[in-house]
Formats: sequence, structure tokens, C-alpha cells
Amino acid sequence: MIARAKLLPGFVLGIALVLVSPILPSQLGGFLGVQAAYAATVKNISVSGNQRVDDSTIRSFLALRIGQNSTSSKIDESIDALYQSGLFSSVSVRMSGNTLRVVVKENPIVSAVLFEGNQKFSDSKLSGLVDVDTRGVYSEAAVAQDARNIELAYDQAGFSSVSVTTRVEPAANSRIKVTFLINEGERAAIAAITFAGNNSIGDNQLKAAIRTRETHLLSWLFRDDAYDEDKLNVDSELVRLYYADRGFPDAQVLSAVAEFDAERNAYFINFTIDEGERYEFGNIDIQTSIAGLDANSLRSAVRTHDGRRYSITSLQRTAQEMARDAAYQGYSFAEVRPRLDRDIENKTFNVTYLVDEGARLYVERINIFGNTRTRDFVIRREFEFAEGDPFNRTFLAAGREALNGLGFFSRVDVSAEQGSGPDKVVINVVVEEKSTGNWGGGASYSPQTGFGVELSLEEKNFLGKGQKLKLALGGTFGSRTYDFSFTEPKFMGLDISAGVDIYKRTVDEGKFYNYGTDSTGFQLRAGAPIVDNLSASVFAGYDFTSFTDSDANKPAYIPASIQKAFVGYSLNYTDVDNVMNPSEGFALNLTQQYVGIDHNLLKTEVKGRYYIPVLADQGVIASIKGQAGIINELGGGFVSPTETFIAGPNLIRGFKSRGFGPKDASGNALGVTEYAAVSAEVEFPLPVLPESYGLKGAVWADAAFLGAASLDPVNISSGNTTQTRTSVGASILWDSPLGPLRGDFAHVIDKDTADDTQVFALTIQTLF
Repeated sequence: MIARAKLLPGFVLGIALVLVSPILPSQLGGFLGVQAAYAATVKNISVSGNQRVDDSTIRSFLALRIGQNSTSSKIDESIDALYQSGLFSSVSVRMSGNTLRVVVKENPIVSAVLFEGNQKFSDSKLSGLVDVDTRGVYSEAAVAQDARNIELAYDQAGFSSVSVTTRVEPAANSRIKVTFLINEGERAAIAAITFAGNNSIGDNQLKAAIRTRETHLLSWLFRDDAYDEDKLNVDSELVRLYYADRGFPDAQVLSAVAEFDAERNAYFINFTIDEGERYEFGNIDIQTSIAGLDANSLRSAVRTHDGRRYSITSLQRTAQEMARDAAYQGYSFAEVRPRLDRDIENKTFNVTYLVDEGARLYVERINIFGNTRTRDFVIRREFEFAEGDPFNRTFLAAGREALNGLGFFSRVDVSAEQGSGPDKVVINVVVEEKSTGNWGGGASYSPQTGFGVELSLEEKNFLGKGQKLKLALGGTFGSRTYDFSFTEPKFMGLDISAGVDIYKRTVDEGKFYNYGTDSTGFQLRAGAPIVDNLSASVFAGYDFTSFTDSDANKPAYIPASIQKAFVGYSLNYTDVDNVMNPSEGFALNLTQQYVGIDHNLLKTEVKGRYYIPVLADQGVIASIKGQAGIINELGGGFVSPTETFIAGPNLIRGFKSRGFGPKDASGNALGVTEYAAVSAEVEFPLPVLPESYGLKGAVWADAAFLGAASLDPVNISSGNTTQTRTSVGASILWDSPLGPLRGDFAHVIDKDTADDTQVFALTIQTLF
């Protein structure tokens, strides 16, 4: 019994060894560290299954090379790399003896990428969002990512319920066709934008300050009512800055919340604001530690005057312009820092501008990235420093603003970093170009010519050199124009613009007069800034005009043709807070020109407008405009009607173009040689309509005086018995996609019996 007991364990162990013997080699190999089976040396690499991709390309993805030891991790890494290439739908990598066998199945080639169901975005726009077209090889994962990219683009455009699927179809030569099926769904609207806590500034003013817009009647055209979370964050900062520029330095946007109403498929957005207290500027002082620099010489740059409301923009612009003026005086490293002392009791900020010498840094290099079309020198010339010059942060910021103002780029990033030495700075300029050329046709209107059409070709960045080129063909009922214009904004590398205009203009007989005109001419021009806000331009040209008369009733004072040469200048002074939408400041223009050959005239015109913020926070702006002109006949004779001022609604509203002033016996307007006019206007937001419509209202009163005519009295038949004209009215102002337009409704008070009046006129809104 004892012997049998001793034999039993050995017998059981033997049976167990027999049962597990088939799996012992592999299991024991792992336990004994025999990665040896996987750690065999790679002596050969065999590639199969590939048809288009050559063997060497496949081997380049592998983590193993001939002569290396094979391991499971290296094999896994090779498989991942082959999949990541996007070239293969299935991959197998294994060792067979000393041969690494690679078996692949290639992804199909994409012969075409199509889009169905897209209305918001064009096919070309969507093609730029997907990679399958440029990659050329189909991959399920990559195509799924492409579909996601399309969905994100639609989501940013306000289509929150969009869905994108794909359809894959076989094509010729064993290729496939990929179609993205887009279900745009309904575009989510922005039903309302509201503000809470804004006790001092109205909703309409705040809505105008942000980028998000409420859905309105023209949203289908402008597409400006798309909800975007990132844009909402920007809007919060824009609201804060709007307050900071209007006397509220402590204003905060406590929250900006967008709630989505699924039933209405619309967002409701609310901003909660803490305005804080309103402040004004108090005492203003300038102190400098720079020897030789006169602080008083910088006072012309001050925009933060005592008694004016606090404005962070005014502080920043003052500091920048002071630093610039100091640099112009030879102190290139001057830095200006405003020190603010808050007077809580009087609600004022006393400001001291500290002008100190900053670090002596020099521009080592200017790197420019992203410009594929615009030449480097076009970008470099917008900075007031070059490589090797002293570095000035004010000039750096001014250069960035100048680049944005060119209109060539959709994005401009300018940064400074440490150069090769402690006193050197490297400037990096990154731009993203946009289309600068456009052509097309459109409708036009002016009080002088009426409605018309125009076909134009315009390029703002000709040959990437920053030059402007325009060709235009236009016409109205009874007139035709042909124009060519070329402008070099930096003539000879200087801050001088120069250009040429060539034109041909034909007006049919009966359009304005009982005779027709055919004019051909050219003009050379140049312009340059003189000092802050003041610029000058000079011009000279030649014109030849012939007069047509099919029914032989042309007035005797009109010859068969007239040729003239002219030369003149113009001075412009503009000091308004916003050129496109001014609410404060004034603008002046003086133009003089001499006209010779068949004439001997000196023409002088002066125009000015002063803007007054009556209730600026509510958008109520008043303005006073004045203008005057005189033509002097230097030879002592009479002024030809072809060179007189055209009297029309640009002088006083309520009258037609050429509708008042002296006329001859045939009713032809003779124009005026002297005039003076004044206008008072109050502009205000329309309370019923949303701000996003871009509509405002205005009421006004005009008065004009027509001086004694120097025309040949024999030719004057009517329209000269009354020298004053007055009118009152109301206007609708529209910031339209075509530009700032205004419709004027007028009631004429004083007029001559021969005058032609009108109740409504459509004009273009300008500074003057």
C-alpha cells in the first residue's frame, strides 16, 4: 500500500504532462523569457498585396529594418504606422522564420468628391473643408472627420441641426466616388438680444457695438445673425470697451448667456452688466525724465482734456502719439505711460503722462509669413522702422493697424521676440491673404445723373505690389462713361500716393440740356499727409469736350468744342472720432484750381462740418455744415456755363439737380458762380426698428445764398430773381452693403418761380 501511494503522484504528473504538452512550447517560451521566437533577426522583408504603392514606400513605414531583432512591440508599431498612412484598409505584419512578411490591402482611390443638399455653402467652399479630395485615397476615419468638419462649419453659420452622411459608389478603373449628403435643417435664428443693468447706455447703442446680430428681415441676405459661442465672448469684451470709452472704467459684463428654444429654433441672448460709476478727466500733466525733451512740445497729442468723459481709447491714443512725436524729435526709445489718480468724491481721473526712456532695443530682423501673393516690401513699408533701426512699440502697433487697413488680409498678427542679443528684437508678421480683386455689375444712382448701371473690374493689390487698378463701364438713360484709374499708394517708396485717371464721358442731347457733350481727358494726382489729421493733394489734367446739336438749337454761347488744362490742390483736415460714423469733431476741406487754354478761371470751394454729441449714449448727434464757392474770371470776361457750379440737392435739399439758379431762354441751367450754404441736422436712432437694420433718422434745415452771376446777362432768362433758397425736412439713413445711403424728404420754403423742386432724393452720405 505504501509503494502504491508513492507511485500515484508520479502517475498523475505524467498524465498531466501528456495533456498539456501541445501548448508547452509557447507557454514556456513566455515564462522562460523566450521572446526569442519574436526576437529573431530580420534577414528578409517580404511585401505582398500592394498594387499602387511600391515596396520601398511600405518598408519606409516599418519600425524594423534588415539586421534588427524583431519584437512584438516593433511589429505593433509597424502595423500602426501603416494604418496611420491612410493608404491601407487592412494590414498584417508577422515573422516567418527570419523573414518579416507584410501583407496589405490598399484603400481605393477617390476619383471624385461631390456634395448634395448644400445651399448655404458652395461646392468650392466645402471642398476646402475636406481632405479626401486632396489626399486622393479613401479612408473611413478620414472621411468621417471630413463630415465633422462640414458640420462644424454649418454650426458656426447658425445651422445647429445640420447632419452630414456619406455615400460611396464604385467608379471606373476600380476607383470610387465619395458624395457628402448634407441635410442643412433650419437655420437657427437669434430671436432677441437683451441687456440687464445698462441704466446709462441704451440697448440699441450696445447692440451696435457687438458683432452678434438679431434676426431681421434682411438676415437672409446679410447672414449676420449666426450664433457663435466664441463670438459671444468677443462681444462681452466689446461691451466692456464700449463702456470704458464712455466714462465707465469699472464696467463689467457679469454674464453673457445664450438660451436655445428648440420649438422656435432660435437663441435668446442676454448680457448682464455692472456699469459702475461714471468718470471724467481732471487735471492733465506731462512729466519726462529724458534730458533735452520739452514736455510741452507733446501737448498737441493730448486727447484727454479736462472735463471730457473718461475714455480708455483716448488714453491709449494719447500715449501712442506722444511716443511717436518724441521719436520724431529724435528720442527713438521714448515710452509713455499714463498714471491715473482717481478722485472718488469728484468722479474724476487726474492723468499724468510719464515720458521715460525705455530699453535701447534695435530691430534685428523682420520675418514675414503667409504672404503668397503680396510682395514682402508692401508689408515692410507699412512699418516706420526697418532692420537695424531703433525698436519702438508705438510704431509696431501703428504698423499692425496700417496692415489691417490695407484690406489685403483677413488676419494680421504682429509680435516681437528676443533676438540674437539682449538689445535685439525680431519682428514676426503673420498674415492671411484674402481676395483683393472683384468684378461685376451693379446699379447706381446719383442726383446728377439718375439711375444707371456699371460694369467694373477692380484690383486693390495689383501684381501683389499694393497698387490699385480699376476699369469701369457705366451708363444711365442718356449718358455713358468709360473710366480707367491707377494708383500707387507709396510713390518711390515715400508716404505719397500718386495716380492717373483717364476717362471718356458722353451725354446725349436732351439729357440735361438741348445739346449733347462728348468729353475725353485725363488727370494726374498725388497726395500726402502733412501733419496730424491734415493732408494735401495736388492734381493736373487736360480735357477736350465737343458739343453735339442734331436739331441746330444749341445756344450761341456754346462753341463747337472746348479744350482746357487745369491744375489745383486740395487741403483736408479731419478730426472726428469715426470717419465712417462720426459723432464728435469736425472736418474741413479747401480746394482751388486754375482752368486755362479756352478759359482763364480760378475756382475756390471750402466745406466744413462740425459734429456735436447731444445725447451720445442714446445715439443722438447734431451737426452743422457750411460750404461756399466762388469762380473768378481772371481775364475780366464772363464765366462759361460749362465751368459753373452745378446747383442741386448737394447744395440745398428739396431741389432737383440743375433745378435752381439762372437759366437761358431754352431752359438750360447755367449754373452759379458764387454760392454759400449752411445746414443744421440732428441724427437719432429709430426706436421701433432693430439696430441691425442699420437705419437711423434725421431732421434738418437748409439755407443757401446764390451770389451775383458773372454770366453774360443776355443769356439769363429766368431763375435769377431770388437769391436765397431754404428748405426743411427729414431723412432716413441706411448703412447699406452698397455704402451709407440716405433718403431725404424735403419741404421747400423759399424758391424762385423757375425752380424745379422735388419731395424725395436718394443720395450718398458723406462727411460733408
